[in-house]
Amino acid sequence: MDFWPSCGFNLLKRGADGRLVVTDDYLRLYYARPELAPVAESCGAERALHASLFEQPRRAVADPAIEAVVDADARENYRIALRFRDRMLAAATLEAFYFDLFRDDIAMPPDFIHHTAQVILRGILDGVNDGLEARAAELFFRKQRVSINDGAIMLADDETVEMHASGGGFGNLGKLLKEGRTSPRTIELDVLEEASAARYFERDERHDTVLSLNHGRPGCLALARVLERWIAHFHGVRAAVKPVREIPDEDWVWHVGLDAEATAMLNEIYNGGELEEERMKRVIGLFRVDFRDPVVMQPEVAGAPVFLGLAAAADGTLRMKPQNLLMNLPLARRT
Repeated sequence: MDFWPSCGFNLLKRGADGRLVVTDDYLRLYYARPELAPVAESCGAERALHASLFEQPRRAVADPAIEAVVDADARENYRIALRFRDRMLAAATLEAFYFDLFRDDIAMPPDFIHHTAQVILRGILDGVNDGLEARAAELFFRKQRVSINDGAIMLADDETVEMHASGGGFGNLGKLLKEGRTSPRTIELDVLEEASAARYFERDERHDTVLSLNHGRPGCLALARVLERWIAHFHGVRAAVKPVREIPDEDWVWHVGLDAEATAMLNEIYNGGELEEERMKRVIGLFRVDFRDPVVMQPEVAGAPVFLGLAAAADGTLRMKPQNLLMNLPLARRT
């Protein structure tokens, strides 16, 4: 099943280890982005630079070639994009590049980082025919709008909600989600469920389906499976990820927040603090991770479960940080 065609996954190659290898055509995809593509006002130097990169995507660009570009914003865009390209080409695989961005704390444009996460996920999910898993994977790279009403936890794409909040083209769903007062019955036909999961692939780049994240529901279980795949792909270890309703004190020795809000909340509770009830209501997902082979963990926590948390920010949005699963798991060694 093909999906997310615009991310450029089909322009990449796979190495012998199954990781993704950057190609010239994949680099051309970046040069075609609006930040770099020439416009009517572009000067001759900018057009020449762009054409030369399309012809030789890996060519070194000397600073005078960038300085010759008249528009200051265009000059800065090229510097940023070429710095990103050079880091990407210096890594053996796209996964290694992504990992190193966080290990070395390298600042890069968030949109570029989110796109890299998307194309890696597209590779991880290659051959998967479950629309719920594909929709759950969007949490890794697209900001979500969270609606909690009468116990129902609904996630919709934040950009799509903003675009259609007036009701045009999205019915009342966008408006209600934006206001945070959505009734499950109001959006029943738009929520992706097991019976309608295949429909995701008919609209995969419209980002207009809603994921129910209630405990034990298909959407929550699909997210757990994507978390398993992400951990296995990057760390080469097998782990079982299961939703839980709470974290038992006797089992709580390690946790990882999957977003900034959950990280702050879990740290505060773990250190003996108490959170007000309204803030606790923003917790939208807890997961338990059990590594199949305890030897892969740091000796002091070997065999212990790791708990993951998701929480909506105060403004009702969720921006997941999948890199936390690269840097913060208690693994003895990383690949």
